[in-house]
Amino acid sequence: MNPMFYLQSYLNGIGITLILMLAAIGIGLILAIAMTVISREGPYILKKCVNFFIFFIRGTPLLVQIFLIYYGAGQFEALRDSFFWIVFKTPMACAIIALSLNTACYTAIILMGAIQSVPKNEIDACDALGMSKSLALRRVIFPRAFRIALPAYSNEVLMILKSTSLASTITLLDVMGVTQQMVSATYDTVQWYLVAAVIYLLLTGVITCAFNHWQKRLNWNK
Repeated sequence: MNPMFYLQSYLNGIGITLILMLAAIGIGLILAIAMTVISREGPYILKKCVNFFIFFIRGTPLLVQIFLIYYGAGQFEALRDSFFWIVFKTPMACAIIALSLNTACYTAIILMGAIQSVPKNEIDACDALGMSKSLALRRVIFPRAFRIALPAYSNEVLMILKSTSLASTITLLDVMGVTQQMVSATYDTVQWYLVAAVIYLLLTGVITCAFNHWQKRLNWNK
């Protein structure tokens, strides 16, 4: 094969990997914030539903979750006949949904722990100023908690980056999917898996540097 074919294939694979990661992080963070708010201020039934969902996601492998969404959705005739089938019939959308739900639950746990670490005097100050619970969460508690949670959240982002490799199991040609394609074509296992390892290492390095820079800026702005 032409070397340019290898390069182009891996560039396309990196693009798909980054799309999966960024989409999952964006959607997952929004869901995580919603679940955190519900777990603190929501009705009892909703709290129990959120807690059970988090328990289920954390207690089952991500690969199983991907298979349940991608292969399981087609088992429901009502879903196949609905508008949502446009989403669930595509591997990319199913992978994003699975990754988003997975990271949302882990991020929610991180945020819940960070909120508990917010100094009590800051929360008392919000009460003394007459802030509503929602205003205190939005203006004081969440910004403070996010600073506390940032190191742990950076690890979660790296975990999602590496978890995108599981998307290759449902035919997506991300970095790992391209690697498996190259191995099948050339039978050179070690070389191509080393290439994949180097790509993931480089992406990890970039993300780590970005979070370190972000954390320093937040510390400077204290």
